[in-house]
Amino acid sequence: MEKDFLRKLGLKRNNAGTSTGLESFSSRKYIKSFSPVDGEFIGSVSVTTREQYEAVIAKAQEAFVIWRKMPAPKRGEIVRLYGEELRKNKDALGKLVSYEMGKSLQEGYGEVQEMIDICDFAVGLSRQLYGLTMHSERPAHRMYEQWHPLGIVGIISAFNFPVAVWSWNAMLAMVCGDVCVWKASEKTPLCAIACQNILMKVLRNNNLPEGISCIITGDYKVGEWMSQDGRIPLVSATGSTRMGKIVAKAVAGRLGRTILELGGNNAIIVTPSADLDIVLTGAVFGAVGTAGQRCTTTRRLIIHDSIYDKVKEKLAKGYAQLRIGNPLDQSNHVGPLIDKAAVESYRSAIEKAKSEGAKFVVDGAFLRARDTRADAM
Repeated sequence: MEKDFLRKLGLKRNNAGTSTGLESFSSRKYIKSFSPVDGEFIGSVSVTTREQYEAVIAKAQEAFVIWRKMPAPKRGEIVRLYGEELRKNKDALGKLVSYEMGKSLQEGYGEVQEMIDICDFAVGLSRQLYGLTMHSERPAHRMYEQWHPLGIVGIISAFNFPVAVWSWNAMLAMVCGDVCVWKASEKTPLCAIACQNILMKVLRNNNLPEGISCIITGDYKVGEWMSQDGRIPLVSATGSTRMGKIVAKAVAGRLGRTILELGGNNAIIVTPSADLDIVLTGAVFGAVGTAGQRCTTTRRLIIHDSIYDKVKEKLAKGYAQLRIGNPLDQSNHVGPLIDKAAVESYRSAIEKAKSEGAKFVVDGAFLRARDTRADAM
């Protein structure tokens, strides 16, 4: 498979996993990233040490003092420039998302487009950070409210949306005057490096200080450093409900704030008046998009008795039309699960359902269960 997109994104065999936005730092320990598409080694990313983490936070604190004083429309201009760079790199970054994470190429492109869209939204927001003015009970006085940035925003993202979720948080935080420290999933570290490489170009070209947008790399322990760090007033975390409870407890314990986007158990309710063609499209894509690995995945259908058989028949036909294979081939609809652990979890869920009396309309099979991340650390 041709991988020119790796070169275009500035990715190498070994990549520094710690960055202050202008400078990058390596360590002796690396995470190896393998593609779930073909099991091939993509590249390594160094793990952030405690000393490097402290250096990143120090730089972020210094940058915040400068960044918060920059007029919001000026901050919006930096975000706009980043959006323009994303447009130039949409093809390459979309392919990387698909190759490192396993989602279909259409979804990979869509995720980068979401990054571009949030940049556009944030640029507009940079001129609309309004506050109320109020009459005072004191003569010759007026009162007004003014929103101030918090400081460092810690961002913990999951593998299923390796680039978009970070941008949703970071672009809004940046126009509001905050600086960001991003801990990406250890399952998709190269996506974070690529995003940072693109942003570094913008930061350098505009003579901005180190620390406005930083990245750190590692397993859950690195995320714990942020959750427990009183210098980070807000932590935004995306992942499982189990992880969210841990983060929420740690941050609340120091009176910090959290934004949590966690797992779901979504259902579609189908009534007799429903348009079944729309139901079919929504249910099938909702269930198989990103191979079912997202918080918005459709996991249940609640169907009225009178149309149950008809819906079941349509769904069976719809699933029969799905093509499973290399997600970079746009004729395929479904790519692989992220790794062997995900396959085993899926298999276990099926066996549990059968043991509880579930009846399967279609018996599936596993095309491949190669452990592509056995030596990930």
